[in-house]
Amino acid sequence: MRDVLGPDLVGAYLHGSAVLGGLRPRSDIDVLAVSRRPTTKDEKRRLVERLVAITGTTEPGPPWTVELTIVVESQIRPWRYPPPIDFQYGEWVRHEFERGNFEPWPARDPDLALLITIVLRGNRPLLGPPPTEIFDPVPRLDCTRAMLDSLDGLLDRLDGDTRNVLLTLSRIWCTLATGEIRAKDAAADWALRRLPEEHRPVLARARAIYLGEEEERWDDIKPHVRPHADYVVATIKRLAAEPPRHSRDSQTG
Repeated sequence: MRDVLGPDLVGAYLHGSAVLGGLRPRSDIDVLAVSRRPTTKDEKRRLVERLVAITGTTEPGPPWTVELTIVVESQIRPWRYPPPIDFQYGEWVRHEFERGNFEPWPARDPDLALLITIVLRGNRPLLGPPPTEIFDPVPRLDCTRAMLDSLDGLLDRLDGDTRNVLLTLSRIWCTLATGEIRAKDAAADWALRRLPEEHRPVLARARAIYLGEEEERWDDIKPHVRPHADYVVATIKRLAAEPPRHSRDSQTG
C-alpha cells in the first residue's frame, strides 16, 4: 500500500480475528486502510496484482488469506451511514479480479460500521496514528442496521463462501443478543448452545473447518446448509424486531 498510495496512505489497522481473540488456522488477516483520496483504476489493478501474489498460496497446510478494505478519510469522518468503500480485496471476489473486474464491490458497504467498531476496540495500527484519531465511534443503532442490511448479501454468498457466511451469521446473532462482538469460533460456540438439534451439525462443521480440525467439505450435509442459514436469519430478524431490553440474553455467563 505504501508503494501504491505513497504519502496519501493515512494508516492501516487490524480487525477481525487478529483482535477478537487471535488468528485461527483458517482466519483471514483483516486490514482496514485509510487513504486521503480515492484510488485510481490503475492503482486498484496494482494492488490486486500484489495481493494475488501473496495471499491464499501458502503450502503445505491451510492458506493464509488477506482481506483488505480501503476507505477515503473524508468519506468516513464525520461518520454517516451507510459508508462508501474505495477498494476491497478478498478471496470471495478473486475470480472477478482474474476476469479483469477491478471494482466488484458495492459502492456502499454496511459492514464497514462493524469493521470500524472492531478497529477502534482492537486498537492495533499497522501503520499511522491510533485509530481514535482517524475514526469516529459508530452509533450502536448503525451497527444494528449494518448487521441487518448485510443479511441478503451474505445469503447470496452462501454457496461460494459457505464457512465464512455461516460463521458470520452466528456472530450477528450473538452480537444482537449479547451486545458483544466475539471471535467467530466463540460466537459459534454461543450459537450452538441455542440452536435446535437439527441445525447444529452445519454450524459445528463450519466451526471445525475454521479451527483446522476438519477439511473444507460440504457435500455430505449440503441439503442442510440453506435451512440452517434461513433459520438463523429468521431468528436474527425476530430478535431485531423485539423491543430493547436491558439484557436480551440472561443465559450468557
